[in-house]
Amino acid sequence: MDLKNLQRSDFKFWTKIETRWSDLDVIGHLNHTVYLSYMESSRVELYASLGYPGINRDMDESAILASLNIQYISQLSHPSSIDIGNKISRIGNKSYDITSAIFQQNKSELVCSATFHMVAYNYKLNKAIKVPEVIIKHYKKGNG
Repeated sequence: MDLKNLQRSDFKFWTKIETRWSDLDVIGHLNHTVYLSYMESSRVELYASLGYPGINRDMDESAILASLNIQYISQLSHPSSIDIGNKISRIGNKSYDITSAIFQQNKSELVCSATFHMVAYNYKLNKAIKVPEVIIKHYKKGNG
């Protein structure tokens, strides 16, 4: 998936977020780490929308972030209203990818995108497990 050419039409799940004054860096634009925080919050909302409770280390089925690839396309300043699109873009046996993209509200230009490589994980056993069925079903329905 080409992270630099994602379109709004590539996503069905959306989260709206308002920037905060504290998100700015000394240069006056949003700090690069804040984009990751926004996408993480949106990813948690995606899990909740699926009815997937596995974002807690006390669950038998959970997830752990193994790696990420992020592309910063353009700057954002405060105040901004942003839309974050998410989709499950790949399924493996014990891992899956979630692709996220940030757009300013009411604009079609991509601001930032990332792919998060997630590993299905059991923290009690301290090992990778099979990807939960709720994630697989969502991916197969094409709602990624």
